[in-house]
Amino acid sequence: MNMSSHHTERSEADANNLIKASSPYLLQHAYNPVDWYEWGEAALFKARAENKLILVSIGYSACHWCHVMERECFENHEVAEVMNQHYVCIKVDREERPDIDQIYMMAVQLMTGSGGWPLNCICLPDQRPVYGGTYFQRKDWINVLLSVANMWAQEPEKAIQYADRLTDGIRTAERIVGEVGQADYTTDDLKAVVDPWKRYFDVAHGGYNRAPKFPLPNNWVFMLRYSRLLEDDATHVATLMTLEKMAMGGIYDHVGGGFARYSVDGEWHVPHFEKMLYDNGQLISLYTEAYQYARDPLFKEVAEETIAWLAREMRSPEGLFYSALDADSEGVEGKFYVWDKSEFTKVLGERQAELLFDYFDVTEEGNWEEEETNVLRKRFTDEEYAPVKGLTVVAFQKEVLEAKAKLLEARSARIRPGLDDKCLTAWNGLAIKGLATAAQVFGNDAHYNMAAEAASFILKTLRAEDGGLCRNYKDGRATIAGFLDDYAFFIDALIALYETDFNEQWLMEAKALADYVLANFSDAEGAMLFYTSAASEALIARKHELMDNVIPSSNSAMAQNLYRLGLFFDEPAYIDKAAEMLAAIHPQIKTYGSAYSNWAIQLLAQVTGMNEIAITGEGTPEVKAELSKEYIPNKIMLGGTNSTLPLLKEKQSADRFETKIYICQNKVCQLPVNTVSEALKFIIK
Repeated sequence: MNMSSHHTERSEADANNLIKASSPYLLQHAYNPVDWYEWGEAALFKARAENKLILVSIGYSACHWCHVMERECFENHEVAEVMNQHYVCIKVDREERPDIDQIYMMAVQLMTGSGGWPLNCICLPDQRPVYGGTYFQRKDWINVLLSVANMWAQEPEKAIQYADRLTDGIRTAERIVGEVGQADYTTDDLKAVVDPWKRYFDVAHGGYNRAPKFPLPNNWVFMLRYSRLLEDDATHVATLMTLEKMAMGGIYDHVGGGFARYSVDGEWHVPHFEKMLYDNGQLISLYTEAYQYARDPLFKEVAEETIAWLAREMRSPEGLFYSALDADSEGVEGKFYVWDKSEFTKVLGERQAELLFDYFDVTEEGNWEEEETNVLRKRFTDEEYAPVKGLTVVAFQKEVLEAKAKLLEARSARIRPGLDDKCLTAWNGLAIKGLATAAQVFGNDAHYNMAAEAASFILKTLRAEDGGLCRNYKDGRATIAGFLDDYAFFIDALIALYETDFNEQWLMEAKALADYVLANFSDAEGAMLFYTSAASEALIARKHELMDNVIPSSNSAMAQNLYRLGLFFDEPAYIDKAAEMLAAIHPQIKTYGSAYSNWAIQLLAQVTGMNEIAITGEGTPEVKAELSKEYIPNKIMLGGTNSTLPLLKEKQSADRFETKIYICQNKVCQLPVNTVSEALKFIIK
């Protein structure tokens, strides 16, 4: 179900300006009595012309409290009257316009010390913020609206003073004036980041010692690589346990694959049920990499089932991926996903249900606070559980697969959660990267085809006339100039595709986009890249996105891209730029490792060095497949004949048929070898 479909019985005449929006989140508000506008010249001109305050209200389609505030405030005629009388009201989908969200989120954090969504910010007619907060109850909201409007009418100079101070704060916050030149990093620099970080591990349940618990995929990618490259036991144990507990918990959808946003408790049990593309794209990469590292079949199963969910529920007819599935269906959170004991029994039949009650923690009274319903989770591993039930592991797993298929079929007859069907370039980049990685490691062509189809569509249809990217695709239209994360994650995806099929066209496109970024996003006064392009609409500030959150920061992802492209193309300018970015942020990393985990991955690559693996000759595909089974987290792979890439150019021997593997590090190549086992002896750890 598309989120806007419940409005179909109303006529467009009853709607506000949002009826023309492409965003499902904005369309949800199209029939509010509030006279909403989209962010754009019409609204901004109206505010200036009428000298009216602007209310910027920001949220996203899968945000629970956004829906609550809409019901309590924006659907209420009394509230709408106050809003319409005193304000030009602008609704923003933060996923479409993260540039606007960034600025007003910073404003609210400076004003109140915290932020979140829904985000409501009151601004002067020139867009500069004067007051803001997150969720408001109806009475409080009316009071806030009237008192700020009153101040603007009676004491405008006071409002202007507030705005001056706040806007200065927004412009200077998070600015980093970095070290100049390239530092020499050692393992001590890495230990300084990781040692304090280890203190937060939850040794009983995985993740960190806190609730709610978020998967934070990039944190664990760093930990996996650190465990392997520095042979560290504590991070090895913590990471593998976290991945196992997440995969067995209720945060993972055991029936349909894919992960929810987070668990509300400290045991990964009860999820906040929305499913986001950006989480799952990254989690496919993480579990694939973890399978390479630990060979645990559970990790492969999770990656494969999550890919199956993407293909089944999140794929557009063009081969792109949708943004999100809502937490609610029929107005009840999680209703689509939970089971009571009798329905579970009816779907599986007495014998199979009896076999699996304990395995999936299904009880008569229910296993969470909603009465008599169960969030499925695994209490035991297959190896522990099968013998207790008198079955071999293989026979038991066959039962589980059969049961999951029955449950999925039964569940698909339920009313589905709302779908946010816009396709964002940045999040598609994360999904394409996950699919390409899984295609390499599992040798699965179907995963590769899905990744290649999505990437090709973006290159063909979401390209702007100047060679840049658009951010959003919906209803047959590409809109909104791309932000730095759109470039960063899509370039990363193109590199992953090249390493999957050795088709150099992907790398050429990645290089062209990297050059576009350097031309349009560079900051003349610092090492970091701006989040918005110089060609984009000017807002009240141009920000840098530096901290790695649930999604890595666009600057850290770009630094990694430039470093790897520098190696592929033997382009020192890229490598120097990446080094300059890392040097600027380096003092921050050890202050809070988990908030700089993607920067820490780049630091790890600098300390250990990169293996450049070049494969030539007829046996290239077989060698690549064999190498993909090995966990070498600090590598780039190149291969093929007639290549223009510097590392391959001189290495295509007269005897084209003879397969050769070259291992190079830091501009030095070993003599070629013919087998993977010989090549592995030269790999640096």
